[in-house]
Amino acid sequence: MSIDDVIEEIIRVEGGYVNDSRDAGGETKYGITIATARANGYSGPMRDLPKSLAIEIYRRQYVIAPGFDKIGALSQPIAAELVDTGVNMGPTVAGRFLQRALNALNNQGRSWPDLVVDGAVGAKTREALAAYLQQRGREGEAVLLKALNALQAVRYIELAEARAANEAFVYGWLRTRVA
Repeated sequence: MSIDDVIEEIIRVEGGYVNDSRDAGGETKYGITIATARANGYSGPMRDLPKSLAIEIYRRQYVIAPGFDKIGALSQPIAAELVDTGVNMGPTVAGRFLQRALNALNNQGRSWPDLVVDGAVGAKTREALAAYLQQRGREGEAVLLKALNALQAVRYIELAEARAANEAFVYGWLRTRVA
């Protein structure tokens, strides 16, 4: 699945205009919150947010800025997972999930050095991922995806535990976001 495919799937899952009072993000269209739209220069009604602008925001803010496009050069499935998680939880959270998983899979630092878990997916994180994929291959890629999804699922439950209104969304998050 390409990054373009991932963005289209996110837009499909997020749907059109939504203004659910239980959602801390407020008004959204295509999953873009009003705050994100405004921060990206959109000043019109959220109901009228153009799909092309949503795609541009997703690409700029959730693919290129966090460096997930560079992860795609190593593994499209891992990049796709990071983009999807980044859209729903923030790119820094997605980056931390990757770093935590790679640290847990590095054989106590013998396969590659431990990463600082800061969510910044830079050269060291890419080097660790490349080493992991070289060592473990496609099977390892599938295992890493399971680890990322497990961390994501736990985070959804934590969000519901921290804010009762989020319980309204947990089923859908688990159904559509956790593979």
